[in-house]
Amino acid sequence: MLYFSKLKIIFISFITLIFIFFASSNILKIDNNLFEKKINLGLDLQGGSYLLLEIDNTPVIEQKLQNFTITIRNYFKEKNIRINNVKLSGQKISFSVDENFKQQIIDVFTDEESDLNPYYPRFKSHQLDIVETNNLFTVSYSRQGIIELKTSSQDQALEIVRRRIDEIGTNEPNILKRGNDRILVELPGLDDPMRIKSLLGKTANLTFRFVTKNEEGSFGSEKLKYEDSTEESMVSKRIILSGDNLLDAQPRMNNETNETVVTFTLDRVGAKRFGKATSTNIGKQLAIVLDGKIISAPVIRDTIASGSGQISGGFTFQSATDLALLLRSGALPAPLNIIEERTVGPDLGQDSINAGMIALIIGFVLVILFIFIKYKIFGLITNITLIINLFLLVGVLTIFEATLTLPGIAGIILTVGMAVDANVLIFERIKEELKNEKNNLIAFDSGYTKSKTAILDANITTLLAAMILFFMGSGPIKGFSLTLGVGIFTTLFSVYFIARLLTVLYVSKNKDKEGLI
Repeated sequence: MLYFSKLKIIFISFITLIFIFFASSNILKIDNNLFEKKINLGLDLQGGSYLLLEIDNTPVIEQKLQNFTITIRNYFKEKNIRINNVKLSGQKISFSVDENFKQQIIDVFTDEESDLNPYYPRFKSHQLDIVETNNLFTVSYSRQGIIELKTSSQDQALEIVRRRIDEIGTNEPNILKRGNDRILVELPGLDDPMRIKSLLGKTANLTFRFVTKNEEGSFGSEKLKYEDSTEESMVSKRIILSGDNLLDAQPRMNNETNETVVTFTLDRVGAKRFGKATSTNIGKQLAIVLDGKIISAPVIRDTIASGSGQISGGFTFQSATDLALLLRSGALPAPLNIIEERTVGPDLGQDSINAGMIALIIGFVLVILFIFIKYKIFGLITNITLIINLFLLVGVLTIFEATLTLPGIAGIILTVGMAVDANVLIFERIKEELKNEKNNLIAFDSGYTKSKTAILDANITTLLAAMILFFMGSGPIKGFSLTLGVGIFTTLFSVYFIARLLTVLYVSKNKDKEGLI
């Protein structure tokens, strides 16, 4: 029936006022923390940077194989199986065996219950390729193994990129996967794109390795340059300690030397390994290597068992802060290369806002004029409801601090059209009811009741489409589907609560009047 209790009227009024207040907070300056929420503008409206990053997985493959090389050597040593000339070259492990050990090694690599399998489960079927020729074994990643490694590397890189950007405090970044070796980063309103590019371009792969004078050992050695210097040193490829063992890193001022340093703290495992390495290699130089360059190479004077230390290298406070940030957020599993970069200026963003607002205003005014001419007083009720509906929609987006994009504005415009469509269905149904029913109250009630099915069917199917777009789409598509989906709920609320309430108030006072609509 066309009846609203006082409690329901109070509830509708309260909900409407709350959302209008939140919507108004985008314009008004309110000191209360609860109402400081605002809608964030997307990259196309606010301006900012667009970066497409590609992951170079070559170092990841080599490091995984290096770890597996150690596993192979230790395992065969425990089993008293003699292997010779263990080498890691390119992306392959090779070693030779005596004829009498050949079958044992084949059994190790083909036995599903082998002790090697916990490191690489199911490697027999897809992760590794093992080839034997004249007692020479070659181990490398299979095609499927490479795909799995790339996927894992991308997931890890995505999380670390997000950590780095979050620590800088960039507002509403959009970080997404592209394929299995690319990451898309959108940074609305970015003030310092060069710093972001520098931080994302650094792998922050920290390792501690000994300086050596020869190339002995199964891992060999390599010449590395010092940071900001042409000087080089021969460094062992064997990693004593990596950044994975870091618990924390902070920029500090060394009071003795009056220089900026980065202090670090190791976890329990790292502290134990660091203590053992320094106790047995007193007098040697320990190179601190970051992304293939030596930051410093101090001589070990004593055992370092505290699990903490510092990195010096002529840092400014800003560079020390950035290095500490990189180490805290963790090393990228592989280097990231920027293969595409775009910058959207705020002027272009403002043009987009203006164009969107002009389109919204023109469409809104045309709809208001049409609906008023067509339905007169009920057209006025519809127009009031449309305005309130926009406030409700903006209020919901404000509460969740959603990001508004240009396609999002298109979703708002479409919401206006759908709200009008619902009212048109109702009023046309009421006209049909008035032909057979002389009681205005019954006719209006029947019009709202009998049109409900058609309105719900239309809005539910649109909502399902919006949900599919939101979960399957990305970027601008999500912005469109979000405003459209929220708009459907606010439209149904405004039509069946606000518009119906205003209609009830008018019809109740004019229940005996003919030709109401």
